[in-house]
Amino acid sequence: MRIRPVGAHALLIDCDDADQVEGWRATLWRRRERGELSAVEIVPAATTVLLDGVPDPAATAARIAAWTPRPPAPAGTAAAETVEVPVTYDGEDLPVVAGHWGVDVPAVVERLTRTAFRVAFCGFAPGFAYLTGLPAALAVPRLPTPRPRVPAGSVALAGPYAGIYPTASPGGWLLVGRTGTALFDVHADPPARLTPGTEVRLVAA
Repeated sequence: MRIRPVGAHALLIDCDDADQVEGWRATLWRRRERGELSAVEIVPAATTVLLDGVPDPAATAARIAAWTPRPPAPAGTAAAETVEVPVTYDGEDLPVVAGHWGVDVPAVVERLTRTAFRVAFCGFAPGFAYLTGLPAALAVPRLPTPRPRVPAGSVALAGPYAGIYPTASPGGWLLVGRTGTALFDVHADPPARLTPGTEVRLVAA
């Protein structure tokens, strides 16, 4: 783990992998709730955690360096909130995913419905959550050419992640299904239904 200053009031924690990111995210959120950390934003990403709005970055960095985050519990075993998202598994790229995995389409659907996913971080578009939980060996490539428009609610895979498009947008992920669950509402608190640390099940509709 490495801590770097970013600008005048931010710190960036470099991590080795997604598990370390989740460990630090959970630790920092918990420490902030206890009043042991002052930061306006704590933002996880693929291999980093950003702390923004830090009044004294040098002192904060020294304090964080002495902390040891607990490894995250495997998804499906923690007491975190679990969100069940009903999915109709009829995506046009299901046969492509099946080919990459070396199984038939029903086996792809079975794998996705029994996987305990966790939101690692959000990005790309408001409310778009990157879901981890699939084995690294099942990572799939993006499309060579992105689609100009992916419908809202599309459930898709790319690399080691699963994700759900909260709004219609261009996208190059492999489409495996669709859901009618609203994932982003600017008037809600929080606006995003799926936030970092949330456990997710993509259940069959």
